[in-house]
Amino acid sequence: MTRFRQVLAVPGMTPLLGISLLARTAITADAMALTMYVVLALDMSYAAAGAVVAALTAGVALGGPLLGRMIDRRGLRTVLLATLAPQIVFWLTVPVLPYVILLGASFAAGLLMVPIQAVTRQAIAAMTTAGQRRAAFALESVAGELSYMVGPAVVILCAAKVSPGVVAWGVGAAIVVGGAGIALLNPPLRAEDEADGAAADRPRRREWLGARMVAVLTMGFGATMLLCGVDLAIIATLQEAGQVSWAAMVVAVFGVTSVVGGLAYGALPRPMPTWLLLGLLGLVTIPAGLAHDWPWLCVAVIGAGLLTAPTLSTVSDAVSQLTPASVRGEATGLHSSVASAGFALGSPVVGVAIDASVPAGGFAAAGLAGLLAALTGYLLSRRPPAAAPSPSSSSQALDRTQRVVAIRNPSSR
Repeated sequence: MTRFRQVLAVPGMTPLLGISLLARTAITADAMALTMYVVLALDMSYAAAGAVVAALTAGVALGGPLLGRMIDRRGLRTVLLATLAPQIVFWLTVPVLPYVILLGASFAAGLLMVPIQAVTRQAIAAMTTAGQRRAAFALESVAGELSYMVGPAVVILCAAKVSPGVVAWGVGAAIVVGGAGIALLNPPLRAEDEADGAAADRPRRREWLGARMVAVLTMGFGATMLLCGVDLAIIATLQEAGQVSWAAMVVAVFGVTSVVGGLAYGALPRPMPTWLLLGLLGLVTIPAGLAHDWPWLCVAVIGAGLLTAPTLSTVSDAVSQLTPASVRGEATGLHSSVASAGFALGSPVVGVAIDASVPAGGFAAAGLAGLLAALTGYLLSRRPPAAAPSPSSSSQALDRTQRVVAIRNPSSR
């Protein structure tokens, strides 16, 4: 635990992770809050609720890189203030919006969602040393797992006690409080030796979004697609067994083991390649389909749970290592976008596999998605870095390219 104590001793790190956990718990619950509102308050179908959630998710996926680029150019507080105002308006008006307007407003709210996750990852990269970074990202992944365990469950519990509109107000208030807390904390997004970087030194996108970055983003997409598919496969398996009420228990076991795995991985002396962790995650997911009741399913998801947080943390760490400081906001926003896309695509793909076969087919489809992403990431990461420019290039362009090549070939990979 020495590594974690060193990370938490970094000035500003503990409040950053604490505020981030609050805001991320609310953000992970926003889809459930909208679903409960559409189904219970508007008395509409789950398909209608799914369309609202899809609009919100699409907005988040498109807005991530744009907000990240704004952070790189305009600074953290400017972007946070620009996103907090729309969130206040949206969540206050949710209970009075007609369905059609709610559909469009959800997309706009997603487009301008407070970028808590991306900002937290940027700040971790800036506030920690190379030796601390893996443990710090492990803690960040653990916080993410806790938010997914707590947020939706709290919304479901509260929706049964109070009106769905009030629940929506509570979720919105938590998002706004978390964003305002980050704005007040104002964590550094660049290390001290990166603070002099100016917008004029911003490299072209093709210089940092190369094969290795694409490999990492592909694996991030595959990991979230796998995890979303596993959730759906768990529900389908228990529904067939007539044990849907035990789904919360299985998901809780999955989450707890992920937290344990994240803490254990952060304490290891050496990192593991992202493609290897994701490949192992895919492999242990497939046989989970052999379980046909909740006790055995709890046992079956332990292996996948132990590998979940380590896989997600290595993706975040790799994105921070492969990105120049001047474009780190855009890169972390892009990372958040591909994660949202993975979650959005995981349910329909695994759902088709379940409908076409048996619930076990859902685990197989999710595991194969992870394996395919791991293989793709491995092949792309083996490609050599781009060749240096010719001697006829300007010295400024040469220096910039050399800096990017150095960043794209970290020694820990």
